[in-house]
Amino acid sequence: MAHSVSVFRSVPLNLYTLETLIAAINAAPQDWRPLVFTNGCFDLIHAGHVRYLAAARALGKRLVVGLNSDRSVAALKPKRPIIPEQQRAEVLASLRSVDAVVLFSDRTATTLIEVLQPEIYVKGGDYQLETLPEAAAVQRYGGRIELIQVEVPSSTTAIVQRILELHGEESPGAWSPQNQP
Repeated sequence: MAHSVSVFRSVPLNLYTLETLIAAINAAPQDWRPLVFTNGCFDLIHAGHVRYLAAARALGKRLVVGLNSDRSVAALKPKRPIIPEQQRAEVLASLRSVDAVVLFSDRTATTLIEVLQPEIYVKGGDYQLETLPEAAAVQRYGGRIELIQVEVPSSTTAIVQRILELHGEESPGAWSPQNQP
């Protein structure tokens, strides 16, 4: 006998607006601090992302991920995002190492950092302190910046390129901005 399972859309409990995140942290700072913060597009989640986020989470009590909105990603990277922001947020929020996800629309996470003032700001080891746009904001309030070495050298751009190589740019259903969900 076949069983029917209903699938419903639910919002992960750890998907926050900036206002609700501030309220949660202020209500129980002992549960959140030291706070670790990172940010990015996280367009196609891969093993490198998972390992990076787990390493970031291990540095403090809670990990907050600032997720670039679709508009923000489009301003930073041509022909992107591939995955819409709500789906990217849901995937990130479902990872065990991620305690909170908050969307932002600026090109950098500086405003989020200034408001949240995480004790530890984390980026991948492919960044350099001198070229990190958020570094000055973290340094102003005395936060610590950690650059985590990338264990699995992968990127969304490289994944898309590999798919195009395997299936050809002219194959039916080839990726294009018009074919996005």
